[in-house]
Formats: sequence, structure tokens, C-alpha cells
Amino acid sequence: MKIDNSPARGTRDLLPDVVAARDHVAGRIEEVYRRFGYRRIETPALERIERLTGGQGGENEKLIFQVLRRGLSSELPAGTDPRELVDLGLRFDLTVPLARYYSQYRSELPQPFRSFQFGPVWRAERPQKGRYRQFHQCDIDLIGEQGVLAEVELIEATTQALAAVGLSGTTVRLSDRRLLAALASACGVPEEAQAGFFITVDKLDKIGWDGVGEELRDQRGVSAEVVERVRGAIESLSEAPAGKVVDVLADVVPTVPEQVTRDLATTISCLEQFPEQAARWTFDPTLVRGMGYYTGQIFEVSHPAAAGSIAGGGRYDQLIGRFLGTDVPACGFSIGFERIVDLATAPVPADHVAVLYEADVPVEQALDVARRLRGEGRTVSVVRRSGKLSAQLDRLEGTHVTSVVHVQNEHDAHQLPPERKLRGESE
Repeated sequence: MKIDNSPARGTRDLLPDVVAARDHVAGRIEEVYRRFGYRRIETPALERIERLTGGQGGENEKLIFQVLRRGLSSELPAGTDPRELVDLGLRFDLTVPLARYYSQYRSELPQPFRSFQFGPVWRAERPQKGRYRQFHQCDIDLIGEQGVLAEVELIEATTQALAAVGLSGTTVRLSDRRLLAALASACGVPEEAQAGFFITVDKLDKIGWDGVGEELRDQRGVSAEVVERVRGAIESLSEAPAGKVVDVLADVVPTVPEQVTRDLATTISCLEQFPEQAARWTFDPTLVRGMGYYTGQIFEVSHPAAAGSIAGGGRYDQLIGRFLGTDVPACGFSIGFERIVDLATAPVPADHVAVLYEADVPVEQALDVARRLRGEGRTVSVVRRSGKLSAQLDRLEGTHVTSVVHVQNEHDAHQLPPERKLRGESE
């Protein structure tokens, strides 16, 4: 039987040049985050299924890859519920594992705790262009800071990280889940329908007001009158001038808590101090974010070259309490790594020397040359000479070799042979 060697559907193999570009992007992001005092942590790919299915992951909980318990019999009683056979799941994001991590090691961690993660996550998506079942996320989180310092610091660090990989000119979209809850209540959306209401409004940029209104009426049980009130309030807030957002908010949604308006005013004041060439900002009351664990300000970053957002996050003050038993203020930002890696500036080829040795040269001599070059801190590959020299040099250049040391038998073994640069030189 012929075995299919292609990767699993919805996953990818990555060739060396692609991995090098991804490592370059991840490295630049890490440099920026470390300058802000954040330290890298790692969490397992597998989590207990009850930690992943607490109702906080929104629609993504429907996309969990579930893992059956070990030691199951090959024959199960009729009527067995498959959910009873599952004890683990692959993480669908990095935030839920972080909440579990923090609750377990809180006494050993600095307060407040600044961390970032980089790693794969899994969702049982329907595979299509730009959507994979396995993909990487890059998260930065600040736990234990209850003020908007957390929101502003995360936004600043992330926009600087994006600029560091060549993505300047980004726009930060800002909103607040507390505002959305107050707006929904003021417009007459029943509290029990608000979770579904948020999920539908989050589709506004994809299906427009006609589609949102139809789904709210037909699937969420929201009356046409309430839909129109919601639309009018959101459009009034969307049209507010940048400097008048807080004032308009108080007029359109007078029941919004004062703490919400104070927090937004502070965040906006800080965002206005950012250099415009680094990142612009806009208040967007249609921004919802899909995860159910958000409790306060939420934000996304867009870029002119990307169809959707390239980063997003917000405050999730109640998620850690699920594991710890007491709520802890927390805020996070996730970069859509797969989206930005194709937009980022390509890495400059590093210095890479090929020690090209003739067939009559002892292997020991070729390895000695390579060893001395590596002792200078250089990247070195040892390659046996074969075929036409010019063709072999072309092949080496195609693998990002930047120079060649050609070792021939007549060379003095005590001296390094002359080095030949490849890039930018004709044969």
C-alpha cells in the first residue's frame, strides 16, 4: 500500500528558508518584549479538558481537538457518551494555559507578573487559505496590574514589536466589553441574550448590518426595534471625533459606569502620545473580540496590507479566578504570527561560509579549516567539491551561503585558504 507522505490536512511542513524568516520575526518581537521587562515562559500543548471547556473560549471551544483517555477497551458499552472518554485537549490559545500556569506558580512569580509566550495552538478549523488547524501564536500578558497601565503598556510594546519587523503604520482599534454590556442593556437586549448578541455583532465587518440584524432577529431572539436602537447607538459612537469619544459615550449610553469612561479617557490620553508613524488609534464600538473571558477594555491592531486584524487582546480579570478561587487582574495581547510573518521585512542573509574541499583533500584538513573559522564566531558548512565549479557555487548561493573557502591539496595546511564572496559578484 502506498503511503501518503503529505502532512495532515490543515497543517504544513516548513522549509528551511521559511523557518529562518519565522525565527527572524520571532526574534525581533522577543527583543522588544524583553526591553519592556517581559520574560518568556512555556506551557504544555495538552491541558485537562475541563480547563478548556469552561465557557470562556467562545466559539473556539467547539474547535478543540479532544484526546481519549489511555487504556480504553476496544469495545465500549452501547450508548457510551464520547465526552466521558475524553480527559485532555490540545490548547486552542495561550491565554487559558497561562491562567492555569499562574494559579499554580503564583507564590513563585514576581508581582505583577510580565510574561510572553510563543508556540503552536490547535483548532479543528475547516482548512482553507490562511486558516490552519495548527498555527503559532505570540502572546504578551501582564497579570496583577489593575489599572490601565497594563492596557497601554501592552499596546505600546506590541506596536513597537510590529514596527521592529517592518510593520509600521498600524492602527489600534479600541473598545470596552463593559461599554458593550451597558449599550446592550440600554437598548433592551435581555441579559441572557447578550453573550449571543456579542458574537453576532462581532461579525459586522464580514456580513454588514443587514446580516447582523437578520441573525440577531432570527437566531438570537432580538426584536427589530432593539436591533435598530443598537445600530443607532453604535453608529453615533463610531462617528464621534477622537477628542470627544468619552463625552459622546456618556450621552449615547448614560448608564455606562463612570469607571469605564475614566479608564477609556486615560487610555486614549496615553495613545495620543504615541508617535503617529508608529501607530494610529481609533475608537471602535463594533469591536467585540470572540473570547468570552474578556471583562474590560479590548483592542485589535490592523495594517493596510492585511485583510483582517494582525493582533488583538484585552483585559480578562476573572479568568484566573476559575483556577485560583480568587480573581486576579490580568490583561493580554496576542499577535497573529502566521499573518504577520508574510508581511514582515525579510531577514538580511547572515554570514555563512562554505568550506569547499576537493576529493584529494583529507577530510581532517577540511574539518580543521571549518573549525578555525567557527572559532571566529562564523557559521560554516563543509561541502565536498563535485561537478562544474560555477554550477556548484550557484547552488551554494541558493542555500544562502555568502562566501566560499576552496580547500585544495596544494594549500598550506597551516594557513586558511583565501575566501571568495558570493553575493553580488559575477562568475
